[in-house]
Amino acid sequence: MSRGEPPPPTLPQAPARSGWLGFLPVSALEDNLRNINLETEEAQEVDEEDDELVFTFDDLPLVFSCPRHWQADPAVDMIMQTWRMRERMKTVSVALVICLNVGVDPPDVTKTQPCARQECWVDPLSLNPQRALETIGGNLQRQYERWQPRARYRQSLDPTVEEVRRLATGLRRSAREERVLFHYNGHGVPRPTANGEIWVFNRSYTQYIPLSIYDLQSWMGSPSIYVYDCNNAGIIVDSFKNFAEQHEREYVEQVRAGGPQAGAAELPPPPSLRNCIQLAACSKDQLLPMNPDLPADLFTACLTTP
Repeated sequence: MSRGEPPPPTLPQAPARSGWLGFLPVSALEDNLRNINLETEEAQEVDEEDDELVFTFDDLPLVFSCPRHWQADPAVDMIMQTWRMRERMKTVSVALVICLNVGVDPPDVTKTQPCARQECWVDPLSLNPQRALETIGGNLQRQYERWQPRARYRQSLDPTVEEVRRLATGLRRSAREERVLFHYNGHGVPRPTANGEIWVFNRSYTQYIPLSIYDLQSWMGSPSIYVYDCNNAGIIVDSFKNFAEQHEREYVEQVRAGGPQAGAAELPPPPSLRNCIQLAACSKDQLLPMNPDLPADLFTACLTTP
């Protein structure tokens, strides 16, 4: 352009837009939209082509290609099993055995300070001992009633061996062939023993009295459910299996010897391990959680008030 000539006409400029729309510049947003449209058109073309193609499993690469994967083994039978029981069974009776001895900690466990205190969402130290024990027992029953409102519930608070025996045998007698649940809270007594014993009290609450799982099996019979909320609960699980096998051996020996002993009306069957379910709060070498932010009966809380 030489001097003196008028400048060439310029095209009108579009009004300036905002530099950002959301988090993208307008120009970048427009480019993304164009790319999306192109990808959509390509995807439609691919879909139209795929409609004419048919894939079969034979076209896929074979991963397991050894001869044993191709040859059928007639000796292998497919056995379909399910965890569900074939026969419906009701839990008609529930025994709630609570050994707390509120205000007195067991001698074999050193608790942290502060530690977990709540039992059935109640702080036992906030009430007098007897009132706290009764409140905890009532709360535990209501927690179970949410899941089985029609069952027969019996509480045994800080019991003796004889009280547990009467409770278990009475519930088994009324339940007949139905299931009985035995809940044991042992937070106020020592840990289970290696001989397969849990602890209860004497009548004056001055001594801890051992209760053998062997005897408890005899009283509870089967089918039964056992819930152990105590330290080293896995010890009870192992002892339960050993005692169940012992009951079966003794039953076979009595049958071979000629039936029930003199004075016995009928030889009762041994408690079957297959018909008993055990739920333990921890393994045989573990203690219950003591975190003050958690309830002391964390296992029971998870089972009944999840």
